[in-house]
Amino acid sequence: MTIKIGDRLPEGTLSEFVETETEGCSLGPNTFQVADLVKGKKIAIFGLPGAYTPTCSAQHVPGYVKLADELKAKGVDEIWCISVNDAFVMGAWGRDQKATGIVRMMADGNAAYSKALGLDADFSKFGMGTRSQRYSLLVDDGVVKQLNVEQGGAFEVSNAETLLKQVA
Repeated sequence: MTIKIGDRLPEGTLSEFVETETEGCSLGPNTFQVADLVKGKKIAIFGLPGAYTPTCSAQHVPGYVKLADELKAKGVDEIWCISVNDAFVMGAWGRDQKATGIVRMMADGNAAYSKALGLDADFSKFGMGTRSQRYSLLVDDGVVKQLNVEQGGAFEVSNAETLLKQVA
């Protein structure tokens, strides 16, 4: 079942490649409980099929990097990109996209979290296996306040401009 507005995010983990070692976070891939990360925060999350893919690299991530300051001015604490890739790939892609320190590049390597959200997609016909649908959502203290899921191969409602208009 697909998550909907008013639902609490499901339990689960995501991984992130940490560039700078800090107390409690070692350099390299770290795994986090989603429930711990979202507690008391307003987070803009966007999901996409894969790192380095055309629309994701040319439009989706750059849009959130470009509008990050505006989203944060409206009270968004963090911006996450979730993709079905490993933390090494997401870290490298984040550096390539100049997203480091702006957008948290969260890895869902086995698509477990995408499946828990009900936002997974079968890309087997493209040789890519299980991936994420393209979507955006706004979460406040773990509760979904906005949800925008693309239909087919579209890129019309999950962009940063749409979510920025929806942030209250």
